[in-house]
Amino acid sequence: MRVVVTGSTGAVGRRACVRLAEEGHEVLGLDRRSSVAPPGVEIRTVDLAVTDLRTALAGADTVVHLAAGVRAHRDDPSGESLALAQRLLVAADQAGVRHLVVRSSATVYGAWADNPVPLTEDAPVRPCPEFPFAVHRARLEDLADSWAEGQPARRATLLRPVVTVAEEHTGGLARTLAAALAISTHEADPLGQFLHADDLAEAVVCAVREGVDGPLNVAPDGWIGAGDMAELGGLAHRLRLPAPLAAIVMRLLWRTGLSAAPPGVLPYTVSPWVVSNDRLRELGWEPRHS
Repeated sequence: MRVVVTGSTGAVGRRACVRLAEEGHEVLGLDRRSSVAPPGVEIRTVDLAVTDLRTALAGADTVVHLAAGVRAHRDDPSGESLALAQRLLVAADQAGVRHLVVRSSATVYGAWADNPVPLTEDAPVRPCPEFPFAVHRARLEDLADSWAEGQPARRATLLRPVVTVAEEHTGGLARTLAAALAISTHEADPLGQFLHADDLAEAVVCAVREGVDGPLNVAPDGWIGAGDMAELGGLAHRLRLPAPLAAIVMRLLWRTGLSAAPPGVLPYTVSPWVVSNDRLRELGWEPRHS
């Protein structure tokens, strides 16, 4: 099978390319940054905004979209990252691609007081509206669903990983949440989940192999409490404030450049959004590091 991977030089993309090649797939990695190609992988330097993507996707059976798009600590008011995704999907349509695997995020469920613990893929998508990262991922899912809708031969797999980390790269969402955890509210202590990039790469391999349609949560088997998360982030002391005051303080710190946490992430440090990995496990995947 020919598999094209965007974001192929990132922590997850690089691992996914290697594992896909080991599984016997013909792998082409696309990225703006050049890098040395791993054995069995072709790397092509492209810009999703200007490159002729139809040529890049020619002959591809599956496209894995891992390019970062909007980052957890930044906004994307122009919608540029979604425009790039749409451009990729148009090219996939023209190239006759049958399977799309998209890296979304478990943040699309939103962090709400009435969330069940854990959330399954049947839970509604309702991202916290003031956290652009989560809103973007939900819109990305909509684009992927629209690409596959009404096309019986097409499948769109929506991977919803929790916070993902690697030895060489903490990850933007992990850094954002670590910064946000410096401030806590009186209302609740959150539960958290951390996923190793190796395990997310294995989820990509599983999704490509099984050709499953729809969302897949990617998470460890359990979760940890706020105290453990604070220790992991090196936060010996957390400032506890009433929720309204905590929101004001976070906005002030964000506007003055003193914090890497946008104020919209606050609900994700207050209310639950941990997820179940049962569906992915049923496909043969299991976390080896997380």
